[in-house]
Amino acid sequence: MTQAEKLKNQLATKVNGNGQATKKQDGGKVTVADLLQKMKPEFERALPKHMDADRLIRIALTEMRQNPALLSCEIKSLMGAIMQAAQLGLEPGLLGHCYLIPFENKKRGTKEVQFVIGYKGLIDLVRRSGEVESIKAEAVYENDEFEFEYGLDEKLRHKPLLFGDRGNLIGFYAYAKFKDGGHAFHVMSVEEINRIRDKHSKAKDKGPWKEEYEAMAKKTVIRQLIKYLPISIEIQRNISLDETVRKDINEEPERVDYIDMEVEAIEGEVIEGDQIEQEPVEQQELFNQGA
Repeated sequence: MTQAEKLKNQLATKVNGNGQATKKQDGGKVTVADLLQKMKPEFERALPKHMDADRLIRIALTEMRQNPALLSCEIKSLMGAIMQAAQLGLEPGLLGHCYLIPFENKKRGTKEVQFVIGYKGLIDLVRRSGEVESIKAEAVYENDEFEFEYGLDEKLRHKPLLFGDRGNLIGFYAYAKFKDGGHAFHVMSVEEINRIRDKHSKAKDKGPWKEEYEAMAKKTVIRQLIKYLPISIEIQRNISLDETVRKDINEEPERVDYIDMEVEAIEGEVIEGDQIEQEPVEQQELFNQGA
């Protein structure tokens, strides 16, 4: 049986809580697509007005085709992760807003789906607060011109080296401009980023931390910056859903920190990391109140 045929069979089967295939009243198998269509009213109630439930369902099925490991996970956790995407108004995979990551939870002896907010999704959630005009993160290399200063006369200046070798990666920073004219920024060294990674993740040598280190590091520095932003409790709660597992669509999400579990891989990578467009960056005299 070819991989395509195996995938077709997997997509055609919905498993219940006991791992057994279920059947329709007419005797046919209940497919994953059938289950998603059954949940469509729930998705519609959860989704923000600018998003469409049919599109979410199509994207979810595409994710399963691209990552068959999702189909070996508990169906409730898979549906729960898709529901979390719906509630936050984030599209899995396509735009780097969020990801559905299959993993083996060794503590429970089960395969589950973890919902992970991407770099772009995190920025989108912050912008929805209505208080933040812009927010961005950048990487700093040793041959760039970079200086910053905290305090009453704080400043942040970054001029990337456009031609030649930028040298080793040395740090990251994130900044936000508020609609009232204020601002905030946060700078972290690579060592600081790695300490946070090592504290919360044992998957540093595989998965997104290996394949998309810069995107994950930018997400990390933005999460630190968020602590100082004027965002609502609701937005804070939405952000807290990052890296969680929901056992059922009606249960509260449970945080999982890549500890005591291994990412499941079937014929390739589990997910594709954030594909961040590399925009040409001119000299950025971002904040210089002392000038």
